[in-house]
Amino acid sequence: MDAVKMFFRDQAQIVWKEAWQAAHKIGTNPELGYQEYFAVETLTQLLKNHGFAIERPAADLETAFIARYTGHQPGPCLAFLAEYDALPGIGHGCGHNLIGAASVGAAIALSKSLELPGEIWVVGSPAEETSGGKVTLVNHGVFDKVDAALMFHPGSQNVSEISSLALDALEFVFQGKVAHAVAAPHHGINALDALIDFFNRINLLKKKMDPDLYINGIITEGGASPNVIPERAVARFYLRARQRKTLNALRKLVIRCAQDAASVVSAKVTWSNFEHSYDELLTNRTLANAFEKNLRELGVNTISPPQSAMGSVDLGNVSRVVPAIHPYLVLGKGMDIPHTREFSRACLSSSGERLLLLAIQSLALTGWDILSDPVLLNHAKRELKAYRG
Repeated sequence: MDAVKMFFRDQAQIVWKEAWQAAHKIGTNPELGYQEYFAVETLTQLLKNHGFAIERPAADLETAFIARYTGHQPGPCLAFLAEYDALPGIGHGCGHNLIGAASVGAAIALSKSLELPGEIWVVGSPAEETSGGKVTLVNHGVFDKVDAALMFHPGSQNVSEISSLALDALEFVFQGKVAHAVAAPHHGINALDALIDFFNRINLLKKKMDPDLYINGIITEGGASPNVIPERAVARFYLRARQRKTLNALRKLVIRCAQDAASVVSAKVTWSNFEHSYDELLTNRTLANAFEKNLRELGVNTISPPQSAMGSVDLGNVSRVVPAIHPYLVLGKGMDIPHTREFSRACLSSSGERLLLLAIQSLALTGWDILSDPVLLNHAKRELKAYRG
């Protein structure tokens, strides 16, 4: 490790305790998506204390923010992404208290260089667990001036390259005609019958699908009384696939199933997104390799090969706009399945504290590579451009 990187490694260690205090406060005061006022205040105050200018709210989201620190010479714009929403009844079972604090800590560590080129941002992105604040940030052009985006995630392995599933969240509303269920059922149009037929068609479709396609649905409305023909029935579905183009084809098949089911009983059906659509995560291999190299320089030698995650992340949409990575770092054994109370407790333990230091250091060193090495950044951008065609 050269002297410059040793400087950032040491700066990361200096800010680590402040970052851990923030992570612990947020972890013990969990807030759901779009309600993360305490978390935002905690993180932005820490950034403000270290000279960052705060824009809050951002992209018309009350609990989104952009913290900026301008370097001492021209250069790229690097964004660290902070998450901080919790899960209902579980708390920070996905480690967002650590994710947010790590991004803030890495940004602060980098800001201590008197030779810092370019600009450092921390983009606070709410509601990752639900509707995906990063999608709104992308749609508002927040990343238009950003050259690269970094974040990390706690887990059970050290992995620099992760993929995720593209996701569509669709709500189907079947509209029929109300009637007395016994005296005049022939005067009605049973929306629930159409909805049940829809589920049956989906189940048949599942038997023919490729194994890397996923359809999961629930009924949210099915009528109010057994004595009344339901005139309205509603279902919500998550559709997932490895790639957006494959998911778009699956979406068409599912919509066709809904239309056919409605037509059998002369009902009407409409559909819409009830949450943002997520694209699959495009991990930038150029940046992932740089991150992995920095892990090794920090003494981490157990690094797993690329992994395919079974979930969906709103960083996927960001990764189509700028080169981005979403590496995993070891929180502890058995932490391969998040969204549990055990995971939440681990994020508040000494294991979480130690992990936070490694995350801050590895993110800061990789951030320095991006800011100081135009060849690396250009290669990362060319890689993304080639993928997008």
